[in-house]
Formats: sequence, C-alpha cells, structure tokens
Amino acid sequence: MELNPIYRSAIGLDVHQKQVTACLIAEKADGSIHSETVTFGTFKRDRRALAKWARDANPEIVVMESTGIYWKSIYSALEREGIIAAVVNARHVKQVPGRKTDVADSRWLAVLARCGLLRGSFIPPEQLGNLRLIARQRQKLVGMLASEKNRLHKVLTDGGIRLAVVVSDIHGQAARCMIQCLLDGGTPQEALRFANSRLKATREELLDALDGDLTATHRFVLKEILEHIRELEARIARFDAQLLSELEPYRWALDLLQTIPGIDAVGAAMLIVEIGVDMDCFATPQRLASWAGVCPGNNESAGKRKSARMRKGNPYVRRLLCEMANAARRTKSMFQSKYSGLVIRRGHKRTIMALAHKILKTVFILLSRKVPYRDSQVDYQELMVKRNAPRWIDALRKYNILPSDA
Repeated sequence: MELNPIYRSAIGLDVHQKQVTACLIAEKADGSIHSETVTFGTFKRDRRALAKWARDANPEIVVMESTGIYWKSIYSALEREGIIAAVVNARHVKQVPGRKTDVADSRWLAVLARCGLLRGSFIPPEQLGNLRLIARQRQKLVGMLASEKNRLHKVLTDGGIRLAVVVSDIHGQAARCMIQCLLDGGTPQEALRFANSRLKATREELLDALDGDLTATHRFVLKEILEHIRELEARIARFDAQLLSELEPYRWALDLLQTIPGIDAVGAAMLIVEIGVDMDCFATPQRLASWAGVCPGNNESAGKRKSARMRKGNPYVRRLLCEMANAARRTKSMFQSKYSGLVIRRGHKRTIMALAHKILKTVFILLSRKVPYRDSQVDYQELMVKRNAPRWIDALRKYNILPSDA
C-alpha cells in the first residue's frame, strides 16, 4: 500500500516494561529517507537519554502506543524536554491496513505518523494527571468498602441476626451501634437503647431481628470487619479532603458541575480530574462521549441501524457517570422525566447509560460556556419566591408597608 507522508520527520516509540525501541524516519534535503532505530532501557537515566536523543533529532511528530502504564514515565521524560508526544490507541494502529509482518512496531508507528494516520489521545495537564492517582485509588477504596459491607451483612445473617430485614441500612448510626453492642457482649434488650425514632420498625420487630446465635468466631470476624470498615471510611475521607484541596484552583469548575442534579463535590472533582476543564481538546460533546465510552454504538448498513456494542472508553468516567445518573433519576429534573420515559421500553441499564450520556454532554456545555446548569422543567423564579417570600413579608410588616394582620 502506497502511503503519502505529510511530515518530513517522525519518531515512533514501541514501549515495553524493560525497554523502549525508538525509530526515526526523516527525509533529507535531497529527498532520500534516513531511518534510524535505537533501543533504550526504562530506568531514569535511560529515559533521559531517550528524551535527549529525540530532542536532538528534532522530529515534527513523536508517537507512542498507550501500553498499560509504561508509557507514562516515558511521556513525562519527553515532556520535560519540551517534546509533546502523541499517545495513540493501539486499536487505531491495528485498524490501518497494509501492515507487513517484517516491519517493527516502532518503525510502523513512525510510518503512520508521517502520513498523518494517527491521532493522539487526550492527555490531561500534569497537575490533573497526578491527581488521577488520588481519584482512582479512592474508587478502589470505595469498592473495597462496599465489599466489606456486603461481607458484614453475610456474616450477620450466618449468625442469625436479621437486622437488614427491618432496617433499610445496617450501616447507619443506630444500626451500627446496635451491632457493636451485640459484639461487645450485650443482649438484644440492651442493644435496643440505641434505636432512635427515625427507625420505622417497632421495638418488637427490632428485638426479633437482633435475637441471633452469634458464636465466638462470629464475633471475632465481625469485629475485624467493622474495624476495617471504619479504617476504610477514614481513609476515603482523607482522600476526599486531599483531592478537594488540590483542586482549589479549579473551584469555578467544581461549582458549575455541582449545579447539575446528581453531582456532588467529590463527584465533580473526580470527573474534572479525568476529563479536565478545557473542552477544546475534545471539540464536540459527541467526541467527549465517544472517548468516555458512553455514546451509543454505531452500526448502520444499507440505511438500517443495527445493534452495536458500546466501546470501552474510560472505565473510571463511565463508572462515575453511571453513579451520577442513578442519583439524578431520583431528582425533580429533566433527568427524572427522561428516565421515566425510557425505562419502560429500554430497561434500567440502558436508560442509565442514556442518562450518563446526557449528563456528560451537559458537563461539556457548562465547562465550555462557563455557565451554571438550568433545568428546562424547573421554574427557578418560583423556587426563589418560595424561598424568600417569608423574609419579604416580615420586612414589609416591619416597616408598616403591609398590615400585620394581612
């Protein structure tokens, strides 16, 4: 296959765990092609040598595949030398026809880069890129916390404690205090003193639910699980505080995103860390949705749309958006109406993905225009009047503009 280059020089980097193969393809003044392939290690001194070699070669474009996490340190080393490399998706490289089996990966990347057939993926600024470590570790901790809470429920059930039957959340303050009382050797009657008026269950129902057969083994395992849950909750709180403090320069973006139903401060922070605040990198909401993997699959032939699977995209953004969509569907907003209209014929899971798609496009518009969210189905003037009317009436009565008996 004949490929017509549009760049005079390009470097392709084939990144592995132990080594990096770099291939330079450059066109000389007389029209001849110079090709050079060099192999570097992946230690710090080797990364510096690679960056210096690339800087001296002065290519018009540098590309590398997003191989696991190994590309990140290479990208940072090049960035410190003033070289902004294009990190390309391996799937895009494989889709280009004409690949020969005797062509090395680095050389093939350089050939495709010279011809302009590769497009770099979104790489966040250095500060947000570093904060991804905090945000993604927090998601791991949240998953561990959910797993431990489920395990606590199973062990309690195994010990005959049916508290989850009469209490909506066994990890609420009252339920946790009652469980702790039982683990400390208290009787079900003694544990009832921690029940508050917010619990809908009667005292007889709570007493039956707390009456179980906990053995010494049950108590030991439950105490360890509860201690681990408290530790995880404290650790997540520290991650939240650190993430929000580091994102203080982006306070304006955090405030904008929190105007969208279903998005709180931590959710907005984790979303900003993943997608950034400069929407010019994505150009359109559709490209952002495609990058995140929340847009519908596209499979059309002969004028007929066929069922297509959604691409993987960014799994962290998809998880966040699905959580936000589940929260937004319970609010009095257009998202609730959209959910009610779609869930009947599309089912819960597909409807949640549709809401996630809608939320992400809304985020794009808000960050692009720097305006707060205004719901089309909410009368904000009416809400303002209801909130301020009592204060206005008191002021009118105070200054005798309105009779006191009115």
